[in-house]
Amino acid sequence: MCHLLLNTTIHSVTDNQIAQPENASKMPKWVPRAIALFWLGFLTTFIVRNTVQKLSSIFLLLLVSVFISLALEPAVNRLADRGMKRGSATALLLVSLVVVVLGFIAAMGTIVGQQVADLLSNSEKYVNDTVKLINETFNSHIDPAAVNERITDPNGPIQEFIRAQRGNAFRVSVQAMGAIFQGFSVLLFTFYFVADGPRLRRVICSRLNPARQRALLDAWDLAVTKTGGFLYSRALLAVLSAFFHWIVFQAVGAPAPVAMAIWVGLISQFLPVIGTYLAGVLPVLLTFIDSPSKALIILVFIFIYQQIENYLFSPRITARTLELHPALAFGGALAGAAVLGPVGAILALPAVAMGQALISSWGTRHEVVVDPLTNVAQKKERRSPRKKSGWDNPA
Repeated sequence: MCHLLLNTTIHSVTDNQIAQPENASKMPKWVPRAIALFWLGFLTTFIVRNTVQKLSSIFLLLLVSVFISLALEPAVNRLADRGMKRGSATALLLVSLVVVVLGFIAAMGTIVGQQVADLLSNSEKYVNDTVKLINETFNSHIDPAAVNERITDPNGPIQEFIRAQRGNAFRVSVQAMGAIFQGFSVLLFTFYFVADGPRLRRVICSRLNPARQRALLDAWDLAVTKTGGFLYSRALLAVLSAFFHWIVFQAVGAPAPVAMAIWVGLISQFLPVIGTYLAGVLPVLLTFIDSPSKALIILVFIFIYQQIENYLFSPRITARTLELHPALAFGGALAGAAVLGPVGAILALPAVAMGQALISSWGTRHEVVVDPLTNVAQKKERRSPRKKSGWDNPA
């Protein structure tokens, strides 16, 4: 009996020792599920990332279309109030915009092409004049004949650069066709956003309760008013800038004064802070080829006009729309350029203006306590009282 009990105990211990490694080697039930979830998340992230990258250009076109539609909405509403259909009014404004843009691009391309052709055909004369000016100004002894010989040398760096650019003609043509297609896509999206704006807003509001509908429509109306007003004020400042620059360019004798003035007006107003000086580079360079003294006159006038615009024109024109702080505009342009490139730098201004208007309409404002740190010198103005924007409110 004892012997039988001892054998049973030994077998039981042996079975337990053998069973323990088998149980320890089994995979926990949650491990396959975790592995499946990991790979499912990885594949989903990979698909979403690639999809977003492929659709990023479409998102950019939609963003451009939204801002253009916000700018055109007030004008379309006025035309619609006078009896014109929204579709016809939108098409009329878009066609006018396309004609202006294409005319401007054609004029600028013609001018630049003529100047480049003239520079290449009379390069020896321009080199002699430039070298003479440098020698007289800096008391140097540069030989103009040696410079001309190096320029015309078939194996020289300049001729090699010209030959290298010929191979890029096809690539530039393909990019131009792509830009044209994107432009038509923006026009199409903009047309539907503006022409079917009321219907689109009805579809969105149908999913919201009345309180949220009112909040959405108020924000939409504020965005349309401030964005459109801001862009219109920029356009008016661009017209003033182009007019005064045209007078100076015409008086000095700069090449293509009308086109150069329009170039300065547009670039200076839609690129904040540094836009005036960047826009002035082209007319200064083109005039410098003909006469360095004329180029100096233009450079001085561009600097003077920028000060007149900052302290006289801009405060009065933007008083009834939305005055955007220069630091905020410059920072927004840098952020837009970092995210979306040159298009982002241009879109940053209306985006920041719209954001400033929306933020300024939220919350309750209180009277600011009197303190030297909050003391702002008030300018004496003779114009009638106006509704204050976000930057003008006492808070």
